[in-house]
Amino acid sequence: MTVRLIVRTFSELCLTVGTVIVLFVVYVMYWTGVQAQSATAGQIDILEREWVDRPVAETVTAAPPPEPYRAGRGIAVMYVPRLGKDWEWPVLEGTSPGVLKKGLGHYPATARLGETGNFSVAGHRRTYGDPFKDFPRLRPGDAVVLTDGTTWYTYRVARAPLRTVPTDIGVIDPVPRKSGFDGPGRYLTLTTCEPEWGSSHRLIVWAHLDATQPVTQGKPLALTG
Repeated sequence: MTVRLIVRTFSELCLTVGTVIVLFVVYVMYWTGVQAQSATAGQIDILEREWVDRPVAETVTAAPPPEPYRAGRGIAVMYVPRLGKDWEWPVLEGTSPGVLKKGLGHYPATARLGETGNFSVAGHRRTYGDPFKDFPRLRPGDAVVLTDGTTWYTYRVARAPLRTVPTDIGVIDPVPRKSGFDGPGRYLTLTTCEPEWGSSHRLIVWAHLDATQPVTQGKPLALTG
């Protein structure tokens, strides 16, 4: 009788644990994606509504003075054609877990978009919409396009993704270490986790600003060609 009770209790425990594991996998692989889809769409909508009433310059040099970035608020929308024709993600200020559930995150200590220095952005490889799932596909010459509502910024990837450790913070320096850049410039750094379902390392991609144009001139060639 005691043996039967032990076996039954153990079986019920295994069933419970198995159910919890399945539910956790569903949450990680599916539900976080549903949450991210709603959150990112909401962030893009907020940005676009803010941009409607913003003065738009006819030339980049005539653009109004930039507003300070505010923690947790959207600052731009990013497009990477290599990762899909419909790949579109908001970039928010900060890299906290809460921010990265809503989109990509700008490292606050790095340069502003389009300015001299290193505009650095982090994103999830997996979960919360998998924004950088295909990060290893990026290649030299690929376009990374951003807009802040007044200007289009087209960056070009300088080299294939580099694998490094999380403590290698020099990758977001104004002139990033190991990037191959030999002096000050207008750079972009993208970072994500490596391996795909882990976080023991990081994958890094660097790019340099290739072109800018006001939004009044339409989308850049990198998005329409």
